[in-house]
Amino acid sequence: MIWKWLGALLLFPVQMVYLVVKAALCLVLPPKLRDLSRENVLITGGGRGIGRHLAREFAKRGARKIILWGRTEKCLKETTEEIRMMGTECHYFICDVGNREEVYRQAKAVREKVGDITILVNNAAVVHGKSLMDSDDDALLKSQHINTLGQFWTTKAFLPRMLELQNGHIVCLNSVLALSAIPGAIDYCTSKASSFAFMESLTLGLLDCPGVNATTVLPFHTSTEMFQGMRIRFPNLFPPLKPETVARRTVEAVQTNQAFLLLPWTMHILVILKSILPQAALEEIHKFSGSYTCMNTFKGRT
Repeated sequence: MIWKWLGALLLFPVQMVYLVVKAALCLVLPPKLRDLSRENVLITGGGRGIGRHLAREFAKRGARKIILWGRTEKCLKETTEEIRMMGTECHYFICDVGNREEVYRQAKAVREKVGDITILVNNAAVVHGKSLMDSDDDALLKSQHINTLGQFWTTKAFLPRMLELQNGHIVCLNSVLALSAIPGAIDYCTSKASSFAFMESLTLGLLDCPGVNATTVLPFHTSTEMFQGMRIRFPNLFPPLKPETVARRTVEAVQTNQAFLLLPWTMHILVILKSILPQAALEEIHKFSGSYTCMNTFKGRT
């Protein structure tokens, strides 16, 4: 027994070096991309914003079928017609992911009408955009139901079949605010932090499940309607991401089986600084960057 533990102890650093070198090589060498021609992709919040761009990107890269979920039929219908014009089979279902019964009911309808889902993209999200004391209780609950609990329901609805098929991928469009919160969006930051913990736990739980993987995307501020009015102090230094860029990088992460993706790469510096700097220094960084006041002009989706 002692020799077994000693062997494992000696092997561990070798494994770490191998994995680091492998990751470094993957950054330099062109990765092998997963073929999407047999995949049925379901995107929540797929009618507009990043969700619409994700549908376009999956269609462009040859996905077999695309299914859109959302709460606004007009947007869903427009996106569905656009994807069909691209030559990809596309369907939409009206579904509020914050409603557990509705998720399970529509998941059953999708399986019966379209078939098994092999890539689930949890993209639907809302933001209330107010401080705690100014927030409406129902709006706070809505954020948690859609941004966090919705992922529980959709994953529980589709993951079992993925495990049976030994083919599946769970994707979460999260936010860098899950790792570094700001004032004025306490509902969003809290729900995204919970969502990140959910995906981190899920990703580890899938390690022993062949053929089924997970990807969490944590983008910086993205120029969509949802955060309309949000102002960054130095927009030239920290420009908002384009939704098409987030969509493209997300699909690439799925095709290369990347577990976690921070956008842009400079967000890695933020994570490192948060790990080593004292709280007072972090507060000064927030003040300098303008993140303390960026939600003061927030308008949101109209």
